Amino acid sequence: MKKDRLIYLPLGGAGEIGMNAYVYGYGPAGKERLILVDLGVTFPDMDTSPGVDLILPDISWLEENADRLEAIFITHAHEDHVGALAHLWPGLKVPVHARRFTARIAEMKMDEAGLPTDVIHVHAPRHPIEAGPFRVQFVPVSHSIPESSALVIDTPAGRIVHSGDFKLDGNPVVGEAFDPVMWHEIAREGQGVRILACDSTNIFSTHPGRSEATLAGPLTEFIAAQDGMVVATTFASNVARLKTLAEAGRAAGRSICMLGRAMKKMITAAAETGVLTEFPGVVSPEEAQHIPRENLMLIVTGSQGERRAASAQLSRGKYLGLEMREGDTFLFSSKTIPGNERGVIRIMNAMSEMGVEVVDDRGGLYHVSGHANRPDLEAVHDLLSPAILIPMHGEHRHLREHARLAQSKGIASEVVTNGMMIDLTGPAPKVVEHIEAGRRYLDGNVLIGALDGIVRDRIRMALNGHVLITVIVDEDDLPLGDAWVELMGLAGRGRSGAALADQLEAELAEFLERASAKVIASDDKIDEAIRRIVRQVCMEEIGKKPEVTVVVSRLVAE
Repeated sequence: MKKDRLIYLPLGGAGEIGMNAYVYGYGPAGKERLILVDLGVTFPDMDTSPGVDLILPDISWLEENADRLEAIFITHAHEDHVGALAHLWPGLKVPVHARRFTARIAEMKMDEAGLPTDVIHVHAPRHPIEAGPFRVQFVPVSHSIPESSALVIDTPAGRIVHSGDFKLDGNPVVGEAFDPVMWHEIAREGQGVRILACDSTNIFSTHPGRSEATLAGPLTEFIAAQDGMVVATTFASNVARLKTLAEAGRAAGRSICMLGRAMKKMITAAAETGVLTEFPGVVSPEEAQHIPRENLMLIVTGSQGERRAASAQLSRGKYLGLEMREGDTFLFSSKTIPGNERGVIRIMNAMSEMGVEVVDDRGGLYHVSGHANRPDLEAVHDLLSPAILIPMHGEHRHLREHARLAQSKGIASEVVTNGMMIDLTGPAPKVVEHIEAGRRYLDGNVLIGALDGIVRDRIRMALNGHVLITVIVDEDDLPLGDAWVELMGLAGRGRSGAALADQLEAELAEFLERASAKVIASDDKIDEAIRRIVRQVCMEEIGKKPEVTVVVSRLVAE
């Protein structure tokens, strides 16, 4: 009889920031009952995933073991924790548990996908949910989105605390404050905390974290000091920041107009679930057009440089009848996520060319992080005193530094990245298996595998250009006329000064005239020879070897 074990398997979010998906299991090896914590996305970029809409974890292993999966638990409503739910739930079809606000966001996503919307609303704090051998409690924590939670997961092998994304904030403006009394109780109950799976995002930030409430004064003073229209952008999900910005604008005597569907959706969900009350009144874009600029403030989406968001639209000209002018001010009340710098700088420069004053977070004056900094992480380590710490939610360097910190305190720790299955039953984490944990792409409305070759071909065409060759062969295996050449993404003339398409057609005409009957009779041989000729000519003329598509049409006698 196989001995029961407790396992941890990240399928996303470990070794990267985003795309969170963490599996816990308990039972005999290979037959453990499972739960999944979070099911999020990350976002594409033009360098590695052009044309892709979203990047999701490859949960093939979990789908193959769906009969062992008890439930899904969503810690909060950020896209990197809930964004993949509607896309991947059909392959799992198990109950989904989340708190009110998170559940409302999840339901909206499921409804848009035409899926059942009965996400189970969890009452916090500490309402226990039984899921096979697991007993799961949602515990409120402060973060940059309402109703964020850590999970206390009790198992026959001991207590796990899965921190989720959190910070130590006693006054988060919207949502619950971090409650040290409750966490002391969690640490003291039973045999205490055996395993802490902990957020690692800000492990390199050496100063204590600051409260969301500290921004109200600086933002109010800043907005009141501006002469023209003020436009501010932040994360659409940061409901507390939206409220702080709106109240600061109202205090400065300005009407508030909000632009961006994602932002409005978050505000609506927060109001519907009772999380947000007393939000300042707003005006419509149509009404805003008739308000003097010095009396108007826009709060807009697109803090990360997203091309279709309101910030980018304004940087390119008018958006919903509103535009920025010289003397206006644009404020980034946000931190630029690594990888998004180019898009943000593009907006900043476009605004600067208009004569708009662009202001960033100025070293934290107008933005605070939603994640615990190193001193706060150490405080949580000391409070919970876990036997084992598993760093999560971070790039490899974050996980490694967090593991080092834990080990320096005498806590057993291991750097666990996506696809590593860890046995947590013993005194220290032990790697027992490696699972294929790649990525899936949402391409339009279709899910494709990262290794399917579709995006690879797209990148190759973008880098090398494309040549389409059409050849017609009659029923007697004789070429009918010359080959036709169409160029895409290539220079029309090369080193010789002649038209590249004409040169290719001339070379291919010569080939077809001298090709043997055996070659002409075989589509594969024609294809191979034409590709070689096209790439050779293009390399000589323009210094590139393009992607080549050869279409051989054969006339069939009636």
